[in-house]
Amino acid sequence: MGAKETRAKESPATQDDIAAEEAREALLAMARRVALLHMSYARTLVDALGEEQGKALIRKAIWAYGTRIGERTLARVVALGHAPTPEAFALGSDLSPLAFPTEKVVVDGEPRSRAKHCLLAEVWREYGEEELGSLYCLVDPAKMQAYNPAWTMVHTQKIPAGDPCCDIAVRPLAKPGPTEEHQRGG
Repeated sequence: MGAKETRAKESPATQDDIAAEEAREALLAMARRVALLHMSYARTLVDALGEEQGKALIRKAIWAYGTRIGERTLARVVALGHAPTPEAFALGSDLSPLAFPTEKVVVDGEPRSRAKHCLLAEVWREYGEEELGSLYCLVDPAKMQAYNPAWTMVHTQKIPAGDPCCDIAVRPLAKPGPTEEHQRGG
């Protein structure tokens, strides 16, 4: 009878709990699909156009994609009554922490956002396409610069490049647009 009493004290899964877990799994499945989509079109472009031209077109497409995300983020932040500062960026972001959890860290006195896991990189690794996959990471500087042209995001570490985590620093930008580092996929 003691076991029954213990079970009775445990809270049973509610419909909301089940729905939340199903929603999380659906979100992760969509993230995997985004990784597959990017990898597939990236491989197709490189195969059709060659390494140099293919990667240039991929960078251009991801920059345009990130720009659209940054514009939408800006609109949400402004609609909430905030100025487009780096600190307010998260208020308008549509990136779910359920799929892309991060933590705040400080490295050499610089605040950074750290992800210890990247579901996208996991998919790219399955296919041996980390290099092409990592071009997707250009979405971050592009979205920040579209949100506020005075700032960019810089990946100081990237899981698809073999680093143990992704570290992203938000830094002031002297000149808007992709930097030389971004052109190389950084």
